[in-house]
Amino acid sequence: MAAVTTPAHRARLLRALGLTPWQRRPSSGVVDQMMTMSPENQAMAECVVLLPAGCAARELDVLGRAFRSLGPAVARAARIEIGEAPVRIPHARAYLVLGEAQAHALGRDLPAETMHRAHIVLADTPAGVLAGADGKRRLWSALRSLRRALAASGG
Repeated sequence: MAAVTTPAHRARLLRALGLTPWQRRPSSGVVDQMMTMSPENQAMAECVVLLPAGCAARELDVLGRAFRSLGPAVARAARIEIGEAPVRIPHARAYLVLGEAQAHALGRDLPAETMHRAHIVLADTPAGVLAGADGKRRLWSALRSLRRALAASGG
């Protein structure tokens, strides 16, 4: 008959054997889920990321890892896909715009006063980021600029 052990007893046994117990973290999936914002939270977001519609899973995975490296303000930023259909872009203190078409959509949707107050950072499309070192370098520079802007505004 096998003896029933408690978690504390198991931890002591593993320490005695020189083993480090690893615990599996809950997985959020390879691809970050798109964060949707309710109307009451759309008053003033901290940061909003504008992406081209239909990004590949690999592209979203690389971007998600880069965003998480800069802390919670960027990691939890609302991500909005800009495609053919019109999208309402919430007001925010900072915008990370990935692609020129997304920058044009931001300019069409937001009032001039909001754009004047917000910190807007333009970077390459996710496909451009994966294409080579220059795209990665420009993304990293954009993310550093975004982090500084959020820190200066108290975010």
